[in-house]
Amino acid sequence: MIASPNNDAEKDASDNLSLAGDGFDTIIKAKQAVDAFCPGVVSCADILAIAAREVVAQSGGPSYNVELGRLDGFISQASKVAGNLPDPDSDLQLLSSMFSKHNLNQEDMIALSGAHTVGFSHCKRFQKRLYSFSPTSPVDPTLDANYAQQLMSACPQNVDPSVAVDMDQNTARRFDNAYYQNLVAGKGLFTSDEVLFTDPESQSTVNDFATNGLNFNRAFSTAMIKLGRVGVKTGNQGEIRRDCTAFNS
Repeated sequence: MIASPNNDAEKDASDNLSLAGDGFDTIIKAKQAVDAFCPGVVSCADILAIAAREVVAQSGGPSYNVELGRLDGFISQASKVAGNLPDPDSDLQLLSSMFSKHNLNQEDMIALSGAHTVGFSHCKRFQKRLYSFSPTSPVDPTLDANYAQQLMSACPQNVDPSVAVDMDQNTARRFDNAYYQNLVAGKGLFTSDEVLFTDPESQSTVNDFATNGLNFNRAFSTAMIKLGRVGVKTGNQGEIRRDCTAFNS
């Protein structure tokens, strides 16, 4: 989505640069296919929400109802991203506060974090945990020692910035509850992942999701429906874009 003049678009923010280009291409192609039958009726925002549901379902996760009727916004600025997405180093208090601003409770946040059961991360996003965690412990002590060695092998210091690793080393292409099992085993990739287990306030929820995949699926479905209600544009707040990469002229 392009930005106003002299501003980078939201997708160009540093936190979003790891998003795969073919993902954007898929949304564009879906929009073109829908508009071939009913032009100007379905927004890019709704297509994106449906696509997210399909990715989850087709990779083995739950299917859930997607509420439709969103419009596409008039603003896309990289400068608005900072502070609105979880940081790899975020602690539980910051994570909970960030989600609560959007009427998402702590269980919602923990369930949505489970989306890290698929996908990948570039090394630079977590290298601090391997080489410079603290003055007394270069390696984050909450990391399983063998897992830390695996990550060091894949991500040596001064590694090519394009190198990435799977966020779930066991079932990286399947949407399941292995993410939470990894947290219990000290194999969460980000500090913001592992803290969900090491903090006593959230540990019981992680244990529940790790042992009961159905509970995780239900919580994730509920949280995704609630997330889909955040920042919805209606009326004169937005438009249905003709091209998902640009505002209507």
